[in-house]
Amino acid sequence: MRGVLSFASRLGTFSGGIHPPGEKGLAADAAIEVLPTPAEVRIALLQHLGASCEAVVKPRAEVRLGDVIGRSEAFVSAPVHASVAGTVLRDAVATLPNGRHVTVIPIRAAENQPFAGDSLWEDHFGGSWPLDEVDRYEPREIAQAARSAGLVGMGGAAFPTHVKLIRNDKKPIDTLLINGCECEPFLAADYRLMLEAPVPLVAGTLLAQRATGAERAVVCIEDNKPQAIEALRSAAEGTAIEVRVLKTKYPQGGERQLVLAATGRVVPGGGLPLDVGVVVMNIATAAALARAVFRGRPLTHRVVTVSGRGIRAPKNLLAPIGATYGELIRCCGGVTKDAARVIAGGPMMGFTLAAADEASELIPTPVTKGTSGITILRREDVQRAAETTCIRCGRCVEVCPMRLVPTRLAMATRAQNWEILGRYHITACVECGCCAYVCPASIPLVQLIRVGKVTAHAKGGGSAKR
Repeated sequence: MRGVLSFASRLGTFSGGIHPPGEKGLAADAAIEVLPTPAEVRIALLQHLGASCEAVVKPRAEVRLGDVIGRSEAFVSAPVHASVAGTVLRDAVATLPNGRHVTVIPIRAAENQPFAGDSLWEDHFGGSWPLDEVDRYEPREIAQAARSAGLVGMGGAAFPTHVKLIRNDKKPIDTLLINGCECEPFLAADYRLMLEAPVPLVAGTLLAQRATGAERAVVCIEDNKPQAIEALRSAAEGTAIEVRVLKTKYPQGGERQLVLAATGRVVPGGGLPLDVGVVVMNIATAAALARAVFRGRPLTHRVVTVSGRGIRAPKNLLAPIGATYGELIRCCGGVTKDAARVIAGGPMMGFTLAAADEASELIPTPVTKGTSGITILRREDVQRAAETTCIRCGRCVEVCPMRLVPTRLAMATRAQNWEILGRYHITACVECGCCAYVCPASIPLVQLIRVGKVTAHAKGGGSAKR
């Protein structure tokens, strides 16, 4: 097995996985635009893994862009900041795409904002980035800047960044991987950042390497993004940063798959890359770290792809945290007449929000730090064949990157056989959707496994150890 894993790493890939249509062309050539400042933003107090924040502002308070409006003293947490200047309104409740109800702090935007349009872009990604001054900052200073800025993983996992950056003498880090794969169909936010803001990405990579003490810093990009590869190599020239080209395959951007493809190391079941001497950071998070350290700016905006054949004008938008999905959809011209579904994220791992129609511009779901995209699909895109009986073909097993038996897990969920769910390691599933994509019987495997996970957790089963 060790030889097989080493061979996979030399090829820059992993076992299992699929090759769905990328559909990147819809948004990949759309330069990042700054979303016009919304009249109101709704900033969630819980946008990350870990403890929720508590509000530190009262209704009718005037806040400036970047002011802290929610914080927690818990270690695994990240403060949230005002993404516009304006007036705080009464707390409300919003439903996130995963179904969780969270408290949000609405802020009515002031007429005059300190940054907008080109000036907002320049404040985030423009100007000079002193790559030669990274060593001036102590490792703990970098980690503290990440915490103060409210940085979390912006690839979707939303794990507080400072936790990854703080050195652990018992588990030293030798390799830092910057994830630029963005393998989810339709999404292009990270790709556009690599093209349009490569220097702050390099700056953030050097800072993360300094904080973790990693000997190697490697930017990982799939081979279907040659322009991004060239841009990062040019920006990293003169530094020790490597740009590693990996095979294009979904889910190459998954943390475990990336570690295997880039290093040949296997993250243990129930473990983290930290357990094998690796830290993984998203491209956008690296840029946000550079901004936090060099400019003292918190995380208030992020790039979001709005794409799919059900949106009139696919775009990549630099949007304030707390802007609603409806606001972004409206900026893209609204949905087409044959639009059928709005998905938070991409079609493989995203969550369906609602049917797409003329009311889509009113969707109140707020953008969070982990929102990388909104995908709008047409009726013909979401039509699926009628479900039939499993024929035991084994395709789901062949493509599962975690080497699970998805059909067994799905059937055990339907049969409420909790012992089977534990024996077959249901919690190890990363819900990538490869199994459902290839299933000839059209069984909703991922949905069933999600239900099984919740039940297995309640029953105390579903060990992830592999």
